[in-house]
Amino acid sequence: MKISIGTFNATNRSVPVTFTVDGKEPFKRDVNAALDDKGSYDRVATKVRVEKEVAPGVQVKFDLDLIGMTPEAPPSIAG
Repeated sequence: MKISIGTFNATNRSVPVTFTVDGKEPFKRDVNAALDDKGSYDRVATKVRVEKEVAPGVQVKFDLDLIGMTPEAPPSIAG
């Protein structure tokens, strides 16, 4: 799985993350950022959190086809 972490959003203290698995639609979600003891964004700790705490659950959802499915086209109406 490829993981792309976006820019820290100080307002909601999160980072946008895109998870990509070959052959599936990318899955995007915001992840709560890790902050240091002074309340500043901790990029390294956030990366660890995403990779060790969030990504395993996302992988399970990909494996079960709960996410990453290509949206189906609406049925056509024959007329």
